This record gives sequence, C-alpha cells and structure tokens, in this order.
Amino acid sequence: MPHLVVSISGHGFGHVAQTAPILNLLHRQMPQLRFTVRSSVPLPHLRSRIRVPFEHVPSEGDIGMLMTSALDVSVEASRAAYARFHAGWDDRVAAEARLLRDLGADAVFSNVGYLPLAGAQRAGLPNAALCSLNWFDIYRHYAGDDRIAAQILACYASADGFLRATPGMAMETLSNIVPVAPIAAVGENRRGELERRLELSKDEKLVLVSLGGIASRLPIERWPRIDGVRWLVQNNWQVKHPDAIDLESLPLDFGDLLASSDALLCKPGYGSFVEAACSGTPVMYVNRPDWPESPALIEWLQQHGICREVAREQLQSGNIAQDLFELWSAPRIAPPAADGAAQVADWLRRRLSRSGD
Repeated sequence: MPHLVVSISGHGFGHVAQTAPILNLLHRQMPQLRFTVRSSVPLPHLRSRIRVPFEHVPSEGDIGMLMTSALDVSVEASRAAYARFHAGWDDRVAAEARLLRDLGADAVFSNVGYLPLAGAQRAGLPNAALCSLNWFDIYRHYAGDDRIAAQILACYASADGFLRATPGMAMETLSNIVPVAPIAAVGENRRGELERRLELSKDEKLVLVSLGGIASRLPIERWPRIDGVRWLVQNNWQVKHPDAIDLESLPLDFGDLLASSDALLCKPGYGSFVEAACSGTPVMYVNRPDWPESPALIEWLQQHGICREVAREQLQSGNIAQDLFELWSAPRIAPPAADGAAQVADWLRRRLSRSGD
C-alpha cells in the first residue's frame, strides 16, 4: 500500500483549504493510498476538512511568520524564530530524512513547509509542494536575502514540482512551477434550513465573519445594530451582541454556511477568497497591505467575485452598513470553476503510480 506523507502548514487555515480537496479526491481515485498528515493545525479542524482516513503526527515543517493578530506580522520575532529553526540546518534535515524513513513514506506532499521537502530530498523520496505562496518569497520580503533565504529556496527549487494554486504569487525564482486552477471545496446552499432554524425572514441577511486560523477577534460587541443583518461568529470569540449567532451551534459545516450566507467578512486569504467566489458569496475584506500574497488574491477576487474593501478602523467601530448594502447591490457574476484539485490529484496520482512500479 503506497504511503503519502502530507505536511500542512499551521499558518492559518488556507493551507488546509487548499490541501483537503486534493486528498479527498486522491482517496477516491486511489483507495489503497495511505495518508499520514503532519501538521500543527488542530486535529478537529483537519478532520472537518480531510474526510478520508489518515494518521496524524503533530509537526512543524515551517515557521510561516509569527503574527500579533490575523493582520499583523511580528517581523523581529519571526527573524529570531527563523534563526533558531535554521541553526544546525544540516542536522535538522538529516533528522527529517530519518523520520520519513521511519514512517515508511513513499512520497512527500507539502503545503508549504520546506523542511519536509528537504528531508524527502535527502532520503531520495519523490516530493512536491503545493501553495499559492512560498516561505522563501515571504521571508525575503521581510528579512532580505541571506543564508536562510538561500536554504529555503533550495528546498523548493529541488522539489519534483511546485504546484502553484491560482490565484497565487508569481514565484519567478522557481523554475519547477506547475500552475493549477483554483482549488476550493464548494459547499451546498442550505439557506432554507438556516431560515427555519433561526426563524429568519426572507429579507434578513446573514454575514459570516472569519479571520482564518490565526488567533484574533473583532470587537463585534461594540458594533451598532444594522437593521436586518445578523452575524455568524465563532464561539470562542464570546461575542455578546443581540444580532450575533454562534456558528458552531448550527448543524452546517463551514462550507455550507459560506454558501448559505449573504456575505463573508474576512481578511485576504486563499481559502476565504476562493471558496467565497466559487460559492457566489460576496466578500467584504480588510486588506493586509504588507503581506506579499495579498495583491494577487485581491486582483483575482475583483475579476471573479463580488467584493468590497473596508478600512481596518471600520471593523473596530462596526461602521460598515453602507458598504454592506453597496456590496449587495453589485451585479451578480457567474462563479469560477474550481478545477485545481482534480489537476493536482491527477499530477500526484501519475507520480505515485510511477514510484510504485
């Protein structure tokens, strides 16, 4: 039974959103394929997205960037973390290679930790990366070119392929790029069920609020009421507002909630933007102007979805009523197709079949 070891970055939930549809499809195509998922993402969230059997190994295959909120990078703390991570780099790669051999890996698929790729390369295993960004370009943007940047780049450049999801950064320094279409798990619109459960009128609007998997919250309890608007908010924010609804109390998964909502309020992020666009759900977002991936995501959403930017200060005050109603008055467009998961699954299946010969 072939064994694919999958590394998923814990830097937000977008990496899971990209990877899970591929694993779900691969399992249908290759039911004999065994998965081990290495990730620091909480196991319940992994299992809510990856709906096939897998072994879980808590792991850190990358640093990402250390964040003080969902929008703010702690640059100096991140530099220090990278320096620690890369101290004794050769020994770290050798230990990674031994771990992969001990796991009995036949191939490594990483989104988008570079240490698992380096370990696979040291162990002589097939390996590939998938993402809309890479940590070389992100690190270099904040810290410049140095020894660490060169080590990160070498891991990505030596992979059998870097499958770059659309929308994504240009990644012009990598010659092994394989562009793929948007990747999204598109939910089912179950609005009728929500209206009955929440006793909503047909005119009431539901806004799903999500800042991804990085710990942060909005002060919704201080927001003014907007007539006819209800907020779907995660339970651990502990929001006390007459129009806030605990989204975990609803019998719908996140994808179905997104497809059933009138808008998504979020920051630029691959999973949020692409799943909303492919579900036909309008997006209101607060920009992350210093994050290198943001321009590509925003440009794509402006072309393929309905969206509107609001200032960060508006999310603190809740002064967004006019922007919401202007968002809802925009002309509807046809949702884009999410063909990327099938493309990546086919690419991986061909290589896994070849490695098993």
